[in-house]
Amino acid sequence: MGITTAWSISAHDDLFIAELAPRCLPLIEAERNEPLARDRWARWTAEGMPAQPSEDVLDLVRGGEHVQRMYDGLPGGDPFSMLDDVWGQEDIGDRIFLSVRSKDWAVWSFFHAVGPDRAALIPGWCGNFLLTSAEVRDTLPEVERALTFGPVDRAVAERRDWLEYPDGEESVLDGPLRLWRLAAQRGLGLCGVSVVIW
Repeated sequence: MGITTAWSISAHDDLFIAELAPRCLPLIEAERNEPLARDRWARWTAEGMPAQPSEDVLDLVRGGEHVQRMYDGLPGGDPFSMLDDVWGQEDIGDRIFLSVRSKDWAVWSFFHAVGPDRAALIPGWCGNFLLTSAEVRDTLPEVERALTFGPVDRAVAERRDWLEYPDGEESVLDGPLRLWRLAAQRGLGLCGVSVVIW
């Protein structure tokens, strides 16, 4: 049986980010602090730019049970829903990048395309983060360093990104930087989540 995964980055005002913080930040930190996850990250970053997609990165982006709760449901009867309360906001408009993949992981392709040095500049953990508007502004220079490519580097990254994009769909090389810039310009925070949706 296959899986379908989603990686989203969405921009929200600081009031909404503050509502998400107690729900999301502990789960992201729990993933980051797993000893096996830290070991996999260290092995991958020590490899440099591997020719083949790293299984360590695949294991990282599959994540554990912590971040997945943001989609499956939080404990204690919390009615929060990533699908309805975050992705499904009526006025979301251009404030979201969403990559839904069947039998694949958008974050895995993204990390393989940009490599460990650039990936290390992205805040949070393996595509998961929650940032206030001030944190977005503070991190924008590093994210621009990570995701701005000269012609040769862009061609290499595009070859390493194995995902196919129907007309009009943003690539993993474009959507994250667009959202960072948009959020910084509009004074918004960002929520990034990578989960299995079925």
